[in-house]
Amino acid sequence: MSRVVARHQPRWPLGVRNATRRPMATFLSTFLVPIAIGAVAVVLLLGLANMMRGGSPNTSQKLMRLRVLLQFVAIVVIMLTIWIMGR
Repeated sequence: MSRVVARHQPRWPLGVRNATRRPMATFLSTFLVPIAIGAVAVVLLLGLANMMRGGSPNTSQKLMRLRVLLQFVAIVVIMLTIWIMGR
């Protein structure tokens, strides 16, 4: 008679489960994507705060350009993550 032993599966954060097989995908999805999105959000909020208080138009322009650059970087990181996870 065979005996089935239930193994305890540890509860890892989303994406960390395959850490031994795909460490780069895990790093990107767990750390780099949230950092990129957070950077975009911070610059967006700084730009909104600058506009609401009537700050310098030059500062608003610089923040908008920085936001667009960070959005590009975030999209590249997200697409790279999706590509690596699909391999």
